[in-house]
Amino acid sequence: MKRTLMTAAGVMALMAGTSSAQELIFPVGEGDFNWASYAELEKIDLDGEQVTVFGPWLGPDQALVENVLAYFGAATGADVRYAGSDSFEQQIVVDAEAGSAPNVAVFPQPGLVSDMAGRGFIAPLGEDTATWVTDNYAAGQSWVDLGTYSGPDGNDDLYGLFYKVDVKSLVWFNPENFEDFGYEIPSSMEELKTLTDQMVEDGNTPWCIGLGSGGATGWPATDWVEDMMLRTQEPSVYDQWVANEIAFDDPRVVEAIEEFGYFARNEDYVSGGAGAVASTDFRDSPKGLFASPPQCMMHRQASFIPAFFPEGTEMGLDADFFYFPAYEGKELGNPVLGAGTIWSITNDSDGARALMEFLKSPIAHEVWMAQQGFLTPHKGVNTELYATDTLKKMGEILLNADTFRFDASDLMPGGVGAGAFWTGMVDYAGGAAASDVAAEIQSSWDALK
Repeated sequence: MKRTLMTAAGVMALMAGTSSAQELIFPVGEGDFNWASYAELEKIDLDGEQVTVFGPWLGPDQALVENVLAYFGAATGADVRYAGSDSFEQQIVVDAEAGSAPNVAVFPQPGLVSDMAGRGFIAPLGEDTATWVTDNYAAGQSWVDLGTYSGPDGNDDLYGLFYKVDVKSLVWFNPENFEDFGYEIPSSMEELKTLTDQMVEDGNTPWCIGLGSGGATGWPATDWVEDMMLRTQEPSVYDQWVANEIAFDDPRVVEAIEEFGYFARNEDYVSGGAGAVASTDFRDSPKGLFASPPQCMMHRQASFIPAFFPEGTEMGLDADFFYFPAYEGKELGNPVLGAGTIWSITNDSDGARALMEFLKSPIAHEVWMAQQGFLTPHKGVNTELYATDTLKKMGEILLNADTFRFDASDLMPGGVGAGAFWTGMVDYAGGAAASDVAAEIQSSWDALK
């Protein structure tokens, strides 16, 4: 069969005539960046050594990551080259199997890293890096756990460093609506439920919820359930659920589904009534916040959702957000659900190791922070450098997290996380019993054995 994918090495070869040197977007020594961390990198001599990086980013995102990597090249003398692909997940496996992997690969989710680590295609980062992550990332042990997998010898090691994170545990609202009715930001799940009831008493509809997403309809509800798992159970139970060490129809999972139902299946709580939840497109759902009069007061969704707000919406004025709170009475701290990219060494070299050290430095985070679309749990960065107040506020949610967990559906087998879980949530929103839905999802997992 003719191979249709070009190896990352081939992509790099096409780039060979392009100099890796580029003007630094923020001049060294200017601004409130951690230039001391840059000076430490200058002690590393990689003059002329090529370091290749392969990841999923193209277009504007590629320019952003290249702007960051330019500092690594300038400090160390390395010839660092990035290549992106919209077929990254397939391509990196082809490259690894062919022995032509890049020095460092940027994975959009941990599952593939785990698979490749088990096959011996990824180099462990070592105990020193694991200790560094524990000490320097908020909820550090969470990030170590997420990046630790079994190698080909069956032993667990840290195989990846998370860099660039997304937050999902957010509730969006229109500040003007809250001000008009005197609503205050809830600091606990108990207060959020009380606020929901108060809105109904005032004649308002508390929530806009939409699960529609074409062939992926149902996924927004999986995020709700995942957030509720983290707010009703210990993180270890969440991990067992993701790994199918406890069944999907375990009472603790059913409870989390019903916690979603507390909001989504109450006719008075949802714009259009409970029957509209499954049929409303998730991209249209938040628009009710900006209607006149408002069709809803709150919308739970990830950090990307402003892309679907009405044109001209001004963050902080027309729209704002707060942390989706935890139960005060359950004493589970401040869990945060999200996603992120994990950087791993797929072709070991001095340059690859040095690049991973660069990713630990505050300057590597601050350069992207000061551009756009970047969040970090690194406790050593200057948060004033975030490009917008919105990003700074999201960054603070990350820094205040006691636990971080990756989106569960993305970690489950595709037929479950991106199949039965999605359709099951549509059935549940339509009135099916949580226990029946959970049992059906578990059946899809059992069928994989």
